[in-house]
Amino acid sequence: MSGLLNTVVIVAVVAFVFIRQFAAQSLSSSGRKMWLIPAILAVMALREPHLLDASHPTASAVLLTVGLLLGLASGAAWAWTTTMWTDADGTVWTKGGWRTVSVWLCCMVVRLGLIGVGLRCGIHQGTGALMLSVAAMLLSRNGVTFWRARSVRPAYRVPVGG
Repeated sequence: MSGLLNTVVIVAVVAFVFIRQFAAQSLSSSGRKMWLIPAILAVMALREPHLLDASHPTASAVLLTVGLLLGLASGAAWAWTTTMWTDADGTVWTKGGWRTVSVWLCCMVVRLGLIGVGLRCGIHQGTGALMLSVAAMLLSRNGVTFWRARSVRPAYRVPVGG
């Protein structure tokens, strides 16, 4: 797949997920779908022929690893800034807020810094590395969100008039 198409896919996924987080979402309705996007991104990334720079294999592997760790950390931070609650039926709902935007902005700055380090060292990082990092971020976010959802106390309906 071409680098331009990969870039379009990455931007579309990030925009979709970013915008969607500001609407309340039921976790029960999004169960399996939450794992599908990270899986597709990971498969697309791992199929990239130039995931590692052939001229600097060790340094590019280090940058890829740091990018994956950054993705995992940013996904976990994103999940911890998400507000969670239950409705009267016990369904868990989530919604991102301004703290979530702050996490996204900080992670984007760090990601740009990592890309800058790679460029400064002459290491070519393809779109596969970024796609894999986004997949790790989404996977981490989904895992922490579902883990947190287990501890959300259900809301109890108070009977009216009695």
